[in-house]
Amino acid sequence: MDLEIISREYIKPSSPTPSNLRTHNLCLIDQLVDHIYASQVNYYPLSQEINLSNARVIGSIVSERLLLLKQSLSETLTHRFYPLAGKLKHDFTVDCNDEGVYFAEARAKSTLNEFLSQPDVIRLIPKLVPRDGAEQNRGFAGAHVAKIQVTVFSCGGLAICTSISHMFSDGTTLALLLNNWAAIARKNIAEVKFPIYDTSSLFHPADEDPKDATCWRAAICDPFLKTGRGVTRRFVFDAKALANLRAKATSLRMQNPTRVEAVSAFLFRRITLTFRKKSGFDKPNLLTHLVNLRRKVKPQISDCSVGNILWHANALCTEDEVELDGIVYRLREALTRLNGDFVKNLQGDDAILKFQKVIQDEGEVCSGAVDRIMFSSWRNFCFYDIDFGWGKPIWVSSTGSEEMVTTFINFISLIDTRLGDGIEAWVLLHEEDMALLELDKELLAFATMDPNPLDI
Repeated sequence: MDLEIISREYIKPSSPTPSNLRTHNLCLIDQLVDHIYASQVNYYPLSQEINLSNARVIGSIVSERLLLLKQSLSETLTHRFYPLAGKLKHDFTVDCNDEGVYFAEARAKSTLNEFLSQPDVIRLIPKLVPRDGAEQNRGFAGAHVAKIQVTVFSCGGLAICTSISHMFSDGTTLALLLNNWAAIARKNIAEVKFPIYDTSSLFHPADEDPKDATCWRAAICDPFLKTGRGVTRRFVFDAKALANLRAKATSLRMQNPTRVEAVSAFLFRRITLTFRKKSGFDKPNLLTHLVNLRRKVKPQISDCSVGNILWHANALCTEDEVELDGIVYRLREALTRLNGDFVKNLQGDDAILKFQKVIQDEGEVCSGAVDRIMFSSWRNFCFYDIDFGWGKPIWVSSTGSEEMVTTFINFISLIDTRLGDGIEAWVLLHEEDMALLELDKELLAFATMDPNPLDI
C-alpha cells in the first residue's frame, strides 16, 4: 500500500494538568508488564450520500473530521486522561508533563474499500500503526504513553489507529478512552465516564530497585520466548460455527461452555496438533488466558479503573486432553482459581512477597509445558459503538504483526465481529507452524481464514 505520513504533531490537554497530578504511579501489575503498545484500528467510510467524485467536497469533510478528532482528543485528555499526554519515566511512574499525545496524519492513494478488499490486508495493517521512532529503543524510559495515527484514504474514509503502552493500561482502559473520546466528539458529555486511578492502592507498587520488576517479568515470560519469524492470520467463526463448537465442548463434566472457552479450546487443540506434526510427538502444552480481575475484586471495582488489572489463568494440558470438552474443563478450572480470594491474597502491604510466591507457583505449573499458547479476549468492549459523529465503524481490527523476527509468538486475540454474533481470532504463530495450520481441514470447517472484512 502506498502510504505517506504528511504531518506529525502532539495533541496537548485543553487545560494544564494540575501540579499535584503530574506524577501517575503505576501499580504492581503494571510493573510486571512489558512495554509494548496495545493497538486497535477503527475503519470509517465516507457517507454514501456524498459525491465521491468531488475532491473539493471530500477534502473539506476530511479536514473538518481531522480537526474534530484533534479538538475532542485535547478535551478528552483534560477529562482525567492526563497521563496519556505524558511519558513513561521508569518502572514506577508516568511523567504527566502535558507534552501531548503523538498524532500522525497519513494519506493513502487507494480507497478504503480497495484497502479492505486486498487479499493480504492483514499484512498491510501494520502500516496504519503510529511510529514515532522510539520503537528503535528497546527500553521504555521516555516513551510516549499514547500514540495515534489517522490514515485518510482517497475516498475520504478514515482508519484511526490508537496505541497505548501496555505498562499503563489494558484493553478495558483502551476501550474507555475510545468511548469517551467519541462521546466528547459528539458533544454528548452525559456519556463520559471518568477514569479512576485507584489501582496503585489496590496493588501496591514496588518501590525497590527497578531491576526487580525486570526480573519478575523475565520469570513470567522468558521460559516461553522463542525467536522466529512470526505470521498473523485471521480465523473468523460465525454464529453457527460457535454454536456447533459449544455443542462439541459440552459433556456431563462440562456444562454450558462459553463461546470464548469453546473457541479457545478448539484453536488450542488445532495449534498443538500442528506442533505434533512438526515434532513427531505429543507433549504437554500450556493454555493461558488473560483474565480481567476487576470483577474478581471484592467489592468489585469499575471498568473505569485504569491499569493492567489482569492476571494469567494457566491450564496445563497433556496428551490425554484430546477431546474439546476436556480442554475446556481444564481451562474452566484455571479460570475458576482466579477468584476473589486469589485477588485478595495479592493485596496489602506485603503484596510484593505475595506476587513473588504466585509467580513461583506459576513457574512450577508452567515447567511441565514445552509451549504456551496465550489468549486475550477483547470481546464486549463496544468497539463497534465508537461513533465520532459520522457513524459507527464498518470494521474494527487488531494490528496483527509485521512478518518479522520476533520473540512474542503463539498469541491469539479474540475480537467481536461487526454484528456481535461471531468471533475473529487473530493468530500469531511462527511461520512454519502457521503454514501447517493454514492447511488444517478441521479448523477450516469451522472458520474462514482472512475473509474480506466487508463480507462479514
